[in-house]
Amino acid sequence: MTTTGDTTTAATTSLLAPRYRWSTVGMVALVFLAAFESLAVTTAMPTVSAELDGRSLFAIAFSATLAASVVSMVAAGAWADRRGPVPPLLGAVGLFSAGLLVAGLAPTMEVVVAGRLLQGLGAGGLVVSLYLLVSAVYAEVDRPRILGAFAAAWVVPSIVGPAAAGLTTETVGWRWVFLGVVVLAGLAVLALTPAVRAAAREERPATDGLPDPRRRLAWATLAAGAVLALDLGARADGVAAVLVAVAALGVAVLAVRPLVPRGMLTGRRGLPAVIGVRSTAFAAFAGSEIYLPLLLQERYDASPTVSGLALTTAAFGWAGASQVQARLGGRLGDRKALRVGAPLVAGGVLTTLAVAALGLPGLLVLATWGLTGAGMGLLTPRVGVLVLRESAAPTGGPTPPR
Repeated sequence: MTTTGDTTTAATTSLLAPRYRWSTVGMVALVFLAAFESLAVTTAMPTVSAELDGRSLFAIAFSATLAASVVSMVAAGAWADRRGPVPPLLGAVGLFSAGLLVAGLAPTMEVVVAGRLLQGLGAGGLVVSLYLLVSAVYAEVDRPRILGAFAAAWVVPSIVGPAAAGLTTETVGWRWVFLGVVVLAGLAVLALTPAVRAAAREERPATDGLPDPRRRLAWATLAAGAVLALDLGARADGVAAVLVAVAALGVAVLAVRPLVPRGMLTGRRGLPAVIGVRSTAFAAFAGSEIYLPLLLQERYDASPTVSGLALTTAAFGWAGASQVQARLGGRLGDRKALRVGAPLVAGGVLTTLAVAALGLPGLLVLATWGLTGAGMGLLTPRVGVLVLRESAAPTGGPTPPR
């Protein structure tokens, strides 16, 4: 611990120090895996949907993953409360790998959607398990840097992911975009084995007094169904599509309320507002990004390899901004990072929309989407830190602002 003037700062520990080394390697490897697959599938999906004559299911191939992740995050959290983070972590990796196999071997677009649903079940549990491991393994002063390393794990996938997916799609076929990643899943688990064993040796959490998870799972399933209904309703015509959309949106809002901290939907100060900012930013970013390769390939006649460059610029922006916030450490307040990052995300999404609407040159998409990625890289690690801090704060009042 060092003291400067009136400020006391805890000393940091290298993420590759013996106490952290294998935890860091294993966790970053899993994030790398998820990052690679996300960027690769987004690049390849326009070709997948065209080859399988499933363009009408293009959007649901992504929303199925999102909807399933909502259910699995709740399930993994409840599972971890009773058994610790190891069982849900291993289960999540297994489901994710199964989804890759199903999608890679799919004879129709409907089966691809089923595989993507399994991937979502794995991805949601993986996120929850990794955050629990971060909280258990790393000191608070080191958490911004490991969360920053998670973001930095997108750098290599951002370079090779979209390009590799494009080249794979154009040469040996899109199926290997899914099947090739199954091997990476096994290697990631092997890298994480020491950390998993250490966590498994710890005393299991007490289960007395824990809330019954069945009600939360029911609400999560209802919310997931509403998300899928939004996409399926879009396939209807005229008034029917509007009615389905309005009904599904209403059900989604109703179902989400019991799943989030009270006051999140109204932006109440503290943990509710932090989670609200993160959820809104991620929804805007992910919901827009899945259409960028489709936009570039269909409107600008770009190849899958070239269209992946938009994802590459965003990933570079994300990783670069994340490293900036990590280096600034305590000099950049957590809430200040959110106040700067959130407007960058909103501005990037809106300017990208303007480029598409006005028919401006496709190269501008690379710049505007890079700006969006920088906003996400600035706010995402600090949101993680704030969630951990606010979750551990005494119930008597919110954590003082930094």
